[in-house]
Amino acid sequence: MAEITGLVLPFFGMILLGYLAAKITRQPAEALGWLNTFIIYVSLPALFFKLVSKTPIEQLTRVDFILANVSATYLVFGLIFVVGLLVRRATVGEATVQGLAAAYGNIGYMGPGLALLAFGEPAAVPVALVFCFENMLHFMVAPALMSFSGGEKRPAAAIAGDIVRRIVTHPFIIATAAGFVAAFLSFEAPAPLQRLIDYLAQAAAPCALFAMGVTLALRPLKRVPAEITYIVPAKLLLLPVTMYLVLGAAGNFDPVWVYTAVLLAALPTATNVFVIGQQYGVWQERASATILITTVLSVATVTILLYLVKSGLLPGDPFP
Repeated sequence: MAEITGLVLPFFGMILLGYLAAKITRQPAEALGWLNTFIIYVSLPALFFKLVSKTPIEQLTRVDFILANVSATYLVFGLIFVVGLLVRRATVGEATVQGLAAAYGNIGYMGPGLALLAFGEPAAVPVALVFCFENMLHFMVAPALMSFSGGEKRPAAAIAGDIVRRIVTHPFIIATAAGFVAAFLSFEAPAPLQRLIDYLAQAAAPCALFAMGVTLALRPLKRVPAEITYIVPAKLLLLPVTMYLVLGAAGNFDPVWVYTAVLLAALPTATNVFVIGQQYGVWQERASATILITTVLSVATVTILLYLVKSGLLPGDPFP
């Protein structure tokens, strides 16, 4: 347990430091802009490229893993979406954001750093695959469902074009694609370039976690929505359990791949869910509350999950 505490506390400690710094210095939200630019456009892409480019190409084409991962994610999304529509009588737009709150984890800012700390370099490929393909689907699902709700006013062709543009121009996906090409060609970067990539990659996790803490501080909790009672357990408990069972049923994956996918599924709601709600003018304040609450509670749930993995209480294959 001391090993798990030593792993988790510095990680969540960076989020706490960002939160406290924002509360103490009271900088405007705009002050975070350049740090986010560095994280999104420079340091995290460098990390994804570094990890993927050094991976054997056959590991990067595991379609069975990709399908199992997105199936588990969207089983939970579909469940919460239906509950929102039928039980809470939400609109399609509100139910969409609720579903994303339960299925869209903070796999960009938190995922790579924590997975690599917990499981080492073998976690690199599943992290990259989960991030790329889950984000592609989220980019597609949100505008598509919003078009049914009336929140998306543009023609279908414009929506489809925007989805394609967001996918092919996302810095993380571009960096991962470049890593695929480098792995296929067995490309070795010159020493000075590799050193620069290493520096940038090392900065990714601390900067991303600090920025996440600042973001949480800038969106204080004003009220606790009723939907929290089922969205939070779905995000922090149901999704990782579903991921574990689906991966176990789908195939014989390396235990590190299973543990990595489950860990990413257990992460709190992504800040992008608030951005999506804000973009379409639905469920914004409650999305912000969900992000804050899942982040705080994930300190306990992620710690317990890592303890189960490291102690051997959670087998790498649920159906041996």
